[in-house]
Amino acid sequence: MIYNFFIPELNNHHVQELWFQQDGTTCHTARATIDLLKDTLGDRLTSRFGPVNWTPRYCDLTPLDYFLWNYVKSMVYADIKPQTLDYLEDNVRRVIADIRLQMLEKVIENWTSRLDYIRASRGSHCQKSYLKCNATRLSFE
Repeated sequence: MIYNFFIPELNNHHVQELWFQQDGTTCHTARATIDLLKDTLGDRLTSRFGPVNWTPRYCDLTPLDYFLWNYVKSMVYADIKPQTLDYLEDNVRRVIADIRLQMLEKVIENWTSRLDYIRASRGSHCQKSYLKCNATRLSFE
């Protein structure tokens, strides 16, 4: 995936200033993976064992992590468990297409407040309870 997709995409878009962030999940931090990412990104890698270490149990800052995946999963499985891969894919597409602009605006507001919180704490440990509370309200307002 990294060789066949990620690196060619980076090269196609000439992204020399990109910082790449990944969590500390074991499958993401295999020595070969980290070495390859370091070779590709240099010091612009935030990851467990990377040049910039990913803090254990650090809060999720990206809307995909703290909002979208949980929201889509809760909606896709709300009525009936998908019986086929095609049904699952259609359901995921439908749920994402049905996300309203109002909800996206709240997600962006929440993201901005998360970034402000991190800036104010100068990157120190964040209270997951604060951030989790904020994310939970997003889904159902």
